[in-house]
Amino acid sequence: MATTIHEPPRIDRDRVPDRGHSGNGDGRNQVPADGQRRVTQEYSPPPSSTAIWVVIFAVTMMFAAFSSALFVRKGSSLDWRTFTLPSILYFNTLLLIASSVTLEVARRRVSTFMSGPKNQAGNPARWLYMTLFLGLLFLAGQFVAWSNLRAEGLYLATNPSSSFFYVLTVAHALHVLGGLGGLIYVIHKLNKSVLRRNQLVAAARYWHFMGILWLYLFLLLWMKL
Repeated sequence: MATTIHEPPRIDRDRVPDRGHSGNGDGRNQVPADGQRRVTQEYSPPPSSTAIWVVIFAVTMMFAAFSSALFVRKGSSLDWRTFTLPSILYFNTLLLIASSVTLEVARRRVSTFMSGPKNQAGNPARWLYMTLFLGLLFLAGQFVAWSNLRAEGLYLATNPSSSFFYVLTVAHALHVLGGLGGLIYVIHKLNKSVLRRNQLVAAARYWHFMGILWLYLFLLLWMKL
């Protein structure tokens, strides 16, 4: 009985992709066809930059909701009681504006410090410490404002107007505390010479946003309370 032996199939080598160079193989090779992996990563934003914009958007939406509630509550309330804002709030506003100025000076000096020879630019950490100090003074001033209202008999549940004052100012102060934590983190990284530029930019954006938010809240309270 004769046995038939089949000839093994021939493989056309010209049609088989070179898996060592092609980026379109069977999925195991993730290198682009031109061999430049770095090109796919250069344009992705830093995580800190993306995160800070998400935080700013979330905080904006929260205070927008508070503002809408204030407008609606005052428009439909018959027991709304107006009162004079504590005068220290004007000083607190100047403190927060000054802190943004010192932080901007610090940001520019840090850029010079990180990009140039260290012996040609003094350590700019003192400007960050100044910003931190002004932020702490702002929080202390807010505490004085709350104490002044309590001395006048205005508490959280005294009147809808005083309730909104406490809610808005306390919520803002808590977010300022978060900004102070970011500044402490930046100072710590700078002193260890491991600070990244995008980390400082993210902290500065958040702090400037806190200043702009406070100007809006102060104007809102001045007009509606």
